[in-house]
Amino acid sequence: MSKRTLDLVGGLIRQERNRLNTRWRKVSSGTQAVIVLAVLRHDQRLADMAGGNAVSASTVRRWVMEVIRLLSARAPRLDRALKKIARAGGVVVLLDGTLIRTRRRAGKDNRKNYSGKHKSHGLLFLALTDEQGNVIWISAAKPGRSSAITTARHNKITGHLREAGLGALADLGFVGLDDDPDDHPVIVTGRKATRNHQLTDAEREANRLLNRERAAVEHGFANLKSWRCLTKVRMNTRHATTLLRALLVLANTEVQR
Repeated sequence: MSKRTLDLVGGLIRQERNRLNTRWRKVSSGTQAVIVLAVLRHDQRLADMAGGNAVSASTVRRWVMEVIRLLSARAPRLDRALKKIARAGGVVVLLDGTLIRTRRRAGKDNRKNYSGKHKSHGLLFLALTDEQGNVIWISAAKPGRSSAITTARHNKITGHLREAGLGALADLGFVGLDDDPDDHPVIVTGRKATRNHQLTDAEREANRLLNRERAAVEHGFANLKSWRCLTKVRMNTRHATTLLRALLVLANTEVQR
């Protein structure tokens, strides 16, 4: 990890300890930052980190939850993220969704997390990136069975784009998202072939050019998923949104170093 990331996490921990007026902790704020980053970056087991630092696994879990809560509070809101892009002279953002896999748990409540598309249990997240592929916003977690276009409508992405004066490039899964595609289009997608209409050469070329411009969004997801705790989320799924937004802040800190 970069020194910038360590300083960021350590500084947040020190500020929180000062706010709580904590008189004594088992380890220093810098050591806690290293332990938490090891868990997030390399998916180190809590018991392993606890045994190496003479604390309990529940203590390490509490440290991790404390840090991701502090980091997620720094994640940008959708409207502010888009206005920042507009002020910087940007005209377009990239929109896509991804499934973050979770453990399969027993019970009916977990059935909604099963994604038929990916044939696994997980949570759906939408993300917006700039043209370089830097993630600027990530949505709240939705069950794995949810569709990307329904999640985008729930987050009112089209309205926020119009308010900021921006457009978005998206894949075929978002066809039909734009509620005003003729007069004021803000969502640009490719063309789908149907049973009665095969794509022309011009439409195929347009799809190819769009996919080339959208390729940067995959780099943004790759930077986010380089945090190996996302290989399979083992914590309670109610904390998944907080975790992803915390990792968004950390990933952007690492990219900008």
